[in-house]
Amino acid sequence: MGNRRTAGEKVFGVFNTIFLILLSLVFILPVWHVLMASISDPDILQANSGLALVPWGKATLGGYKFVLSNPNIIHSYVNTFIYVAGATVFSMVITILAAYGLSRKDLYFRKPILFLLTFTMIFSGGLIPTYMIVKGVGLIDTMWAMIIPGTVSVYNIIVMRTSFSTIPDGLIEAAKIDGAGHIRILLQVVLPVSKAVLAVIVMFYVIRNWNAWFNASIYLQKRRDLFPLQLSLREIILQTSNNSLVVESSDPGAIDRFRPLVKYTTIMISIIPMLIVYPFVQKYFVSGVMIGSIKG
Repeated sequence: MGNRRTAGEKVFGVFNTIFLILLSLVFILPVWHVLMASISDPDILQANSGLALVPWGKATLGGYKFVLSNPNIIHSYVNTFIYVAGATVFSMVITILAAYGLSRKDLYFRKPILFLLTFTMIFSGGLIPTYMIVKGVGLIDTMWAMIIPGTVSVYNIIVMRTSFSTIPDGLIEAAKIDGAGHIRILLQVVLPVSKAVLAVIVMFYVIRNWNAWFNASIYLQKRRDLFPLQLSLREIILQTSNNSLVVESSDPGAIDRFRPLVKYTTIMISIIPMLIVYPFVQKYFVSGVMIGSIKG
């Protein structure tokens, strides 16, 4: 009897279910459209527009073969994996060390340091000063230009620092009594009990680095061989350059025929890794973000 829902709760439940179904369709349909278009017949695809719920014409993987046969696109794909792996590892090391230090109450000048970090979330140096610094240290047209600038997110530091602050002081003190130093405490005590927030922050950095193209367009001016996949995808979609990756390796007739198909195919190739990885870390998102937002 106590679990009986009122009429209002039932109406809300129905409304909520319908709303979430519609919202899910809004998110799913664009991806489904791109997937169906990417395996459609290129001639029929070029002549049609609108939402593709099924492949137009006979389903084919010709677009994927066409794109993957281009060594420049494969090279861009490899570059992106290198940038994502390098930047994520670099970012996580700095984020973890900064968050651990700021979570310790005995850290000298903890509040002023936290204030300075937070200040950068509101005011930044701007694009031109950042470019001048990157150029001054010799990172232009190098892979490091995609890894070092913008390595750390202050928001992620604050979330992780808040999570570390929730660890009982008794646990830290017990480790100190056993003779553990800060490095050992961090590696053997703090990190093992913070797996949820670590998974969330890793995913934040992976997604940010995977989708990064703006830094590449600024810092990789003369090194097309260092282009990430997203910048190559941008060139293909906007069709603003005659030197796009598709044009470099294709004859003019194939370009006109396959251009719409290549757009959809390249989009799918760029998002498939994230679609594969996300389900494995999705369960950590709610718990990880909530842990990092409970205590200020």
